[in-house]
Amino acid sequence: MTTIDTDPREAFAERLIEDVTRSLETLSVYLGTKLGLYHALTDLGDANPAALADAAAIDARYAREWLEHQTSAGYLACDDLTAPADERRYRIPEAHAEVLTDADSPFHVAPAVRMLAGVTSVLPQVLDAYRTGGGVPYGDYGEDIRRGIAGINRPMFLHELPEWIAAVPEVDRRLRESTRPRILDLGCGCGHSTLELARAYPNAQVVGVDLDKDSIVEARAAANEADLTGRVSFTDADAAELATEQRFELVTMYETLHDMGDPAGVLRTARSLLSDGGAVLVGDERVADDLSADGDLLERFQFGWSVLHCLPATIAEDPVEANGTMLRAPTVARWAAEAGYADFEVAPIENDFWRFYLMRG
Repeated sequence: MTTIDTDPREAFAERLIEDVTRSLETLSVYLGTKLGLYHALTDLGDANPAALADAAAIDARYAREWLEHQTSAGYLACDDLTAPADERRYRIPEAHAEVLTDADSPFHVAPAVRMLAGVTSVLPQVLDAYRTGGGVPYGDYGEDIRRGIAGINRPMFLHELPEWIAAVPEVDRRLRESTRPRILDLGCGCGHSTLELARAYPNAQVVGVDLDKDSIVEARAAANEADLTGRVSFTDADAAELATEQRFELVTMYETLHDMGDPAGVLRTARSLLSDGGAVLVGDERVADDLSADGDLLERFQFGWSVLHCLPATIAEDPVEANGTMLRAPTVARWAAEAGYADFEVAPIENDFWRFYLMRG
């Protein structure tokens, strides 16, 4: 048998075309989420282009093109492909519905598409930042990045957060047995983690802090809607310079330490705010400890956010150290040592996306 070797140039060209194709498909999902097309299809059960256009208040010709493209990409299903184009009926396959429309589902990753759109909206600024060494402020990425991050993390907080703390029994026990424990949630974003901490520990007072004022506005609204304003409060502030007389049994930081311009300073501040016997629990990206030339899908996923969002947004803070998304375990250990912690360990908490660190003393 004769073996024909593929020209490596051709193989790489094919890969790049495939990557662009998937990127276009992803942006078409953005149209579906922002225009409410998936939710409209869910309500209708199935629909032809005119029915979807009417339900979602969009143009029927655009509805038809979007439906056909989504079917070609495998996101939607059409059971009557031989019917005239305007009469075909489309639906969301059952296995896709939670991923695209159910904000409470652990499979709901559609908000990542909004994050991608937030990145594309500031690409000219990112290009300029690369040329000048400047940054792109977090707020410039807009609502899509803010709500995308909040939306993709919310199901984890909803379904897993109590188990994370329960995996550290002495911390969990202290929070449950104290009359009025205090918890500080640094880098709380739109407040979903803060609210779940309050629900997990009904006796606790929980304070959420974030540098982004728009996120704090949304967090306060969410607390009001959840009827938790009596036990939860939010403030916009730099976590490294947070000043308060309160002391906390637990300080948490969920997927935020890598975005902070002074990470060791933030950890130092958190340490200064601990009550006697208190602890800091950090959950951040699960990435390899060293760079690899053949990174797995998760590693490449995280690197993508780093070069387009996390690093430019951190550099905009005039940082002490700009780490980017790739927060490797040895780096966290170094920061903990610089902040003066006596005890540092990788916490025994299982998660596919995050690694957890526990610091005391």
